[in-house]
Amino acid sequence: MKKLSTAALIFVAVTAVDAATTSLETLRIRDPFILTDNRAAQYYMYRTSDSIAADGRVIGGVEVFTSKDLSNWTGPELVMRIPESNGLTGTVWAPEVHEYNGRYYLFATINSDIEWKKRKEGWADYTWRGTQIFHADSPKGPFVPFSKFVSTPMDWMALDGTLWVEDGTPYMVFCHEWVQTEDGTMEAVELKPDLSAPAAEPQTLFYGSAPDWSTGIESSPGSPKGYITDGCFLYRTKTGKLLMIWSSFSKGDYAIGIAESVTGSVKGPWRQQEKPLFVKNGGHGMLFRTLCGELRLVLHQPNSPLGAERAKIFEIEDDGNTLILK
Repeated sequence: MKKLSTAALIFVAVTAVDAATTSLETLRIRDPFILTDNRAAQYYMYRTSDSIAADGRVIGGVEVFTSKDLSNWTGPELVMRIPESNGLTGTVWAPEVHEYNGRYYLFATINSDIEWKKRKEGWADYTWRGTQIFHADSPKGPFVPFSKFVSTPMDWMALDGTLWVEDGTPYMVFCHEWVQTEDGTMEAVELKPDLSAPAAEPQTLFYGSAPDWSTGIESSPGSPKGYITDGCFLYRTKTGKLLMIWSSFSKGDYAIGIAESVTGSVKGPWRQQEKPLFVKNGGHGMLFRTLCGELRLVLHQPNSPLGAERAKIFEIEDDGNTLILK
């Protein structure tokens, strides 16, 4: 087993000492993901945790908080530190953990600070970015990678991978970054049965500009608009409809919309519901059930300024056709 760096060891020690109970209102977190553990009667909430290696590089990681009531959270505890030999080792975005066939799988977007190129003058820089899958026997890890490489295409700026299992076949749904494509896309790729790697080529599901509520953003003043695809999460309603919540910008604010698969399959085609689910400068949401079985939405708000983000939990109604914010 590869030894942890000195910085990582220090981080583990500090984490163990500083673990404490914090209220949800004061806990800074972006792209929150909550896993409900009915056997242990508790919740796990994951967030990014960066460390600095001896050579000054940022080494990304993930930590977890636990709770019995969704209001008071204990932690953090480190669950994953990217090996320094990994293909990408930088900041982690949007970590989420899924239970699948008795094991736990961490989907994490890994970043690099290496500039690739620009699409055009005034446009945001290309940097390497992709979703990698890690696995463990416990929701507290330690999570280890299947390989050194991401499971999204190596020449794509890709992010926010999530797991969806349909008729026994696992898929990763993820976003192709608007910085590279101008009009971001939502993609799906079939995974191998053990989730270790893709089993096929990605399929485009829809574009960021598809709904009327998605009005785009400028990467710099006067530049062409880009249409973001972020924070995908799939959900099947009580009547069997397949929905996807996802985030983009609407009239300058981060927002969540709902897409619906016409066929009921992840392969679509997908149509966009006219009314967004949430438009108040918050997003990157996911859905979970409480220990009592009630449906909830968690997202971060505000989206900006950086540092102000908090996890906000809302009651959600599934009326069979769509999701309604209570």
